[in-house]
Amino acid sequence: MRAFPSERLLGNAPEGTPVPDSEAVLPPVIRRTELVAFALLALLLIVVVAVLYVARAFFLPITMAFIVGTMLSPAASFIERYGVPRAFGAVLIVLAVSAMVAFIVGLIASPVMEWSSRLPELGAILKEKLHVFDRPLTLWQELQSMVGGSDTLASFQMPKFEWVQPTLEFLSPTFAEFLLFIATLILFIASWKDLRRALVLTFSERQARLRTLRILNEIEVHLGNYLLTVTMINVGVGILTGAICAATGMPNPAGLGALAATLNFIPIIGPVAMFVVLVAVGIIASPTISAGLIAPACFTVVTFLEGHFVTPTIVGRRLSLNALAVFLALAFWTWLWGPMGAFLSSPLLIVGLIMKEHLMPVNSPQLPEG
Repeated sequence: MRAFPSERLLGNAPEGTPVPDSEAVLPPVIRRTELVAFALLALLLIVVVAVLYVARAFFLPITMAFIVGTMLSPAASFIERYGVPRAFGAVLIVLAVSAMVAFIVGLIASPVMEWSSRLPELGAILKEKLHVFDRPLTLWQELQSMVGGSDTLASFQMPKFEWVQPTLEFLSPTFAEFLLFIATLILFIASWKDLRRALVLTFSERQARLRTLRILNEIEVHLGNYLLTVTMINVGVGILTGAICAATGMPNPAGLGALAATLNFIPIIGPVAMFVVLVAVGIIASPTISAGLIAPACFTVVTFLEGHFVTPTIVGRRLSLNALAVFLALAFWTWLWGPMGAFLSSPLLIVGLIMKEHLMPVNSPQLPEG
């Protein structure tokens, strides 16, 4: 007869002898030290987010300069190969980018200033055009009153334009933030090679140095490719939008095309905002509502093709960004830093994914040969 393990352990021991601990594997339990470490990590994240939110006037220009400087560093290295000092090349690159941004802002600002001076008149025109919806609104109001709902549409009015000035103040950075961004950007591009060398030499082990060098190289390459590729795609969207606006008789098609290209740098939010702008401008400038909706409809087709076919085909193969991760990063950084945070959401996500791949590699199983 086969003896059980407890019988083999006890043998002929007298009654009352305690059974020794078995070697059975116990289920994993959460230890107190692990719980304390998790709580400290959560508190650290909360503190970091709070500091980034409260001190965004400092951290936002610095982070923007680091990201944009990393994107423009390959251009500085290219100029340096032809004997141009890197510091001088950094100034040239920043001046060229600033001139391009100023040109785009000029295209957008001209119609914005013109239309903002006519806001009361344009509001009256929009209200008159929307009288076609009076009958459906009345029917909806009667239906609400029949089912006992509140009379929410009785005092329906056009929205006021008191939000324009606070919105512009929110979107435009202060002079100090702009100066901090420009100065940090020039210094970062000029000293990027020295910063890379210092970061690599911080570690004493050869393996850690190689890993740091790989991380920095991949961040520079991926961010540079991201800027170049997305810029070309957005320029194409802007050109198509301007052509659509010109073909449908929209006012100032060049400004609307530049606005579409600029807003398209912000995922999800940018195209939606541009669609709303085109709807408002189309309804005001066109003789009928149906004619005013032609340009927004064509813009929707363009952004649908760009977002579902062009960008995933070009950018997705290089970066493999998950749609949910992009959306969550966009929501978080927009809440934290506003429109500039929305612009930085995808580059920061790329940096985070690259660091995760190198610092926490996934050991995927290998398939058997043959």
